[in-house]
Amino acid sequence: MRSKNAINNIISSLLLQGITIVCGFITPVLIIQAYGSEANGLLASITQFLGYITLLESGFGPVVKSVLYKHIAEKNKDMIQRILKASEKFFRRIALIFVLYIIVLCFIYPMIVSTQFDVWFTISLLVIMAFSTLAEYFFGMTYTLYLQAKQKTYVTSILQTITTILVTASVVIMIKMGCNLQIVKLISAVFFILKPLVQSYYVHKKYGINLNGVPSDYKIKQKWDGLAQHIAAVIHSNTDVVVLTLFSTLAEVSVYAVYMLVINGLKRIVQSFNNGIDASFGDMIAKNEHEKLNKKFSTYELFFHTISTIIFICAIVLITPFVSIYTSGINDADYVRPVFGVLIVISEFIWSVRLPYSSTTLAAGHFKQTRKGAWIEAITNIVISVILVFNFGIIGVAIGTIVAMSIRTIEFMYHNSRYILRRSLLKSFTWLPIIAFETVVVCLICNFILPISYGNYFDWAINALIVLAISLVVVLPINAISHKEELKDLLFVGKNLKRKEEK
Repeated sequence: MRSKNAINNIISSLLLQGITIVCGFITPVLIIQAYGSEANGLLASITQFLGYITLLESGFGPVVKSVLYKHIAEKNKDMIQRILKASEKFFRRIALIFVLYIIVLCFIYPMIVSTQFDVWFTISLLVIMAFSTLAEYFFGMTYTLYLQAKQKTYVTSILQTITTILVTASVVIMIKMGCNLQIVKLISAVFFILKPLVQSYYVHKKYGINLNGVPSDYKIKQKWDGLAQHIAAVIHSNTDVVVLTLFSTLAEVSVYAVYMLVINGLKRIVQSFNNGIDASFGDMIAKNEHEKLNKKFSTYELFFHTISTIIFICAIVLITPFVSIYTSGINDADYVRPVFGVLIVISEFIWSVRLPYSSTTLAAGHFKQTRKGAWIEAITNIVISVILVFNFGIIGVAIGTIVAMSIRTIEFMYHNSRYILRRSLLKSFTWLPIIAFETVVVCLICNFILPISYGNYFDWAINALIVLAISLVVVLPINAISHKEELKDLLFVGKNLKRKEEK
């Protein structure tokens, strides 16, 4: 059942991310063409400032899931509902605080951005874009956590896929009709609000979860220990744009946002192979299946690192040529930044390396044990980004992210090996030189045989296939030779799943 759920979660998540990537590239270029780069930068900046409200979650979500794993495994519905009720109470308090945060932001934000838009225009966008976040906290977050802990992430993925398609279609139609930016974002917000409502209804009907009358006095341990983990994640996602908003221009924010369109798309694809896996490992940890956990993790480690390495190597070579084609004809900002493109891909490449280790660590509930590393990552990212942005601009914030991510990745790899899997540190850390070697080899080969820039999407696609082929030829044999036992286990899992499908 765990393998079947994991496959369903991966497939549905890949579908979602594919749709999200396609839709994600459609809307920004239309917004830039219709309203300008400053408008796109303003939307990206507002999104990041709204994102800081998630600091109030205090890392609560992963903590809730780590508690739920045990009771879901024991099928203890009473405890499950008590935990969910406590979760609902917590998130609804955040929703109310969020309203106050928006009011404060309406007064402060227009004063800290340099923009061609007037104050009321900026405030209206703030309020409109806040609606969907408010609805998620008030109606959806608790049930999302339940579905994830139950290894049913595919339900939320399907709902999000439908929502994304509807939102993109509405944006295209509204822009083509000549609607102003507020109307475009308002229609989008309506569809985003519907998603948590449908999800909560599904959980009620499918699993008989009814929180009415359930006491909300359950105390979830390690809530504050999860705070550091969460702050590090929020800062990783938001610091660069906020630093650029405060110390640079909205045009630079727009440049950053366009590159992050590509990066976020790749991250979603990579994360698709991790969605639901933490729940599977959490289930094994809850049942004390240590030997099985070790074996399954090593197999997954090979699978995940192979996929993510190929994806991010291709991105290092192809991101700047893609952005140059994507933004051709747009002259109000310089979008062709090769050095920044490489650095920002490397920073997220490092993030992808740590994903299996961080997911398992948090699934085990080791929040307190790893909180110091989270604080170090957060502070390092902010300090280096602020110092370097003055002399190096957008490149400076990318360097800050790389340094912070490297520190945290090493910590997660160490903690996972030492305290959860209890295996040799070399088992994890040998992946680092292997991945680095593969990256350098592929990039050098591509540098010699491929042109620096491409004229159109067709040329880019042809060269992308060449880069992919080179990556496969380099990465697959090296990983297979260096991890023979894990490869045998991976092929065995694949054969078993095939037999089950045939039956």
